Amino acid sequence: MTPRLSDFLHGALLITAALTFSHHQAFAVGATTPFVTVEAESGQLGGGAETKMFVIGTPVPTVATPELEASGGGYVALTAAGQSVSWKNPVSNANALVVRASVPDTPEGGGQVVTLNLYVNGVLRQAVPLSSKQSWVYRKSSTTPDDPNGGGMAYHFYNDNRTLIAGQPIPAGATLMLRKDAANTGAFYHVDCVDLESVAGPAKQPPGSLSIVDYGADPAFTKDSTEAIQKCVTDARTKRKEVWIPTGKFMVNSLASGGLDLTGVTVSGAGVWFSMIYRNIPLPPPKLPWRSAIRLGANSVLRDVSIDSNAIYKAIGGVSGDDYGITSHGSKWLIDRVWVQHCDAQWLTGSDGTIQNSRVSDSWADGINVNNGNRKNPDAQGMRLTVQNNFIRGSGDDCIATYSDAGDKGDNSQMDGTKILNNTTVAPWWANSLRVAGGKNVLVQGNLVSDSASNNGMDISIFGKTGQPLESATITGNVILRGGGWNATYRYGVSISAATNVIFTNNVIRDSRRNGLEISGEVAKATITGNVIDHPAGAGVEIAAKAKGSASFQRNTVRNLLPNQPSFRDLSKGSFSVTQSGNGW
Repeated sequence: MTPRLSDFLHGALLITAALTFSHHQAFAVGATTPFVTVEAESGQLGGGAETKMFVIGTPVPTVATPELEASGGGYVALTAAGQSVSWKNPVSNANALVVRASVPDTPEGGGQVVTLNLYVNGVLRQAVPLSSKQSWVYRKSSTTPDDPNGGGMAYHFYNDNRTLIAGQPIPAGATLMLRKDAANTGAFYHVDCVDLESVAGPAKQPPGSLSIVDYGADPAFTKDSTEAIQKCVTDARTKRKEVWIPTGKFMVNSLASGGLDLTGVTVSGAGVWFSMIYRNIPLPPPKLPWRSAIRLGANSVLRDVSIDSNAIYKAIGGVSGDDYGITSHGSKWLIDRVWVQHCDAQWLTGSDGTIQNSRVSDSWADGINVNNGNRKNPDAQGMRLTVQNNFIRGSGDDCIATYSDAGDKGDNSQMDGTKILNNTTVAPWWANSLRVAGGKNVLVQGNLVSDSASNNGMDISIFGKTGQPLESATITGNVILRGGGWNATYRYGVSISAATNVIFTNNVIRDSRRNGLEISGEVAKATITGNVIDHPAGAGVEIAAKAKGSASFQRNTVRNLLPNQPSFRDLSKGSFSVTQSGNGW
């Protein structure tokens, strides 16, 4: 029996589940994380609070909205004193909290920090700070993207606000409530969801490792630690030792010495809730350009740290404080249990590298982009790169992308062997929730892909004028929820628009805001087998006008269609060859 996606917990954003299809194959879906997400709209409302939802089948707005950017397709609005939302705590001994919420920008831009009160079993526990200083940007503003008066379209409404819970850990089953009281001065609080976690104490320093504090790094965030950290890394490389980042918040402004180069060194922290490298660029920077990304090279390891930034909009190396979070090149690098927030993309290339068990939130570009660079480079070939068990929410471009580029000269090699496995991608405010753009022998399996506000849930294509073709890809066992956003009418649950050979099998596409699966452009060969398309707003499957190529459809199911919508629609007028057998339409 094939389960409906409603059999999953509402939102289904962090829960690893077995999705079994009628031919008895099973896949684990999404990332296994140390925290549990609870959607605000699943909670109990009090004091006149309201739930705001986008309803599948209603017209998709032509501009960004808080509903489209919300995980799960909705949020709870608290606009007056006494309004609240509450839930039963699902986590034993919860002591850490992330509130994903939108609070107002200021009239001249720049944002603000306001508080919202947290109650446990009806007793006030603490005021939780919520910020709009790194949200609310304005698309195509005539001045800067941070200016609400420049005529631009507002988007990027939400921010992940992380806080440790004061007092005793909260037992499972206790009632948690967020309430707007008189002391909470925000004009509105749009609460999207909360993450609850039981965080163990900080890890201990590995024996024989070198501590950055011993080289002058400041855990109290009162002075720049860039040179001290780099000196420790350089010494560790010479002595073949590990680098230790203890508990603390370490300032990196990078204007004198650039970003940190971790090539050939293992760098470990006390955990993502304890050890933070924070890029604190003076705004506006006194010199341009500047760079501050953390760079991994061959045999680098970075684990158990968080990376944050004061950047206020996308402008790499420019006036906004923005740069990549982590970059990589060379072979055999590893990123493990790292949390990056408010940075540009994790721009990762090289060979036999892996990013795993990590999270990215509120990025200014892709959450994670594995690629072959923009030009021919033996250290940036994009061979056998793995993205596994990561959680990305609120990215400013694709949550996860693989991108094979031929380069301006057309001499850059094709990527080979990319694996994107068991990740959860949630609510990008720009672009797609997951994108496969070029390469060969690509495997995309077991990912939970949801809530693209602007573009497709999953996009299978090439990138731009210099993108390499997608020679071969297997995309299997993924769940794609609520794809198809405000950025034009050709945005769908899944879009396949350019491929030489793609196998799309055993996936579930649910609650697409337009068509479930759209095939357009030039797709030489597509094998579409054993998929379930559930409750799309438009057609279940559509072959677009002027599409070229061929596809075989076998044993697919389309169900819960809206009135007057077809299971299958071919608009190609013969330019696209279709064969079918055993489909449920």
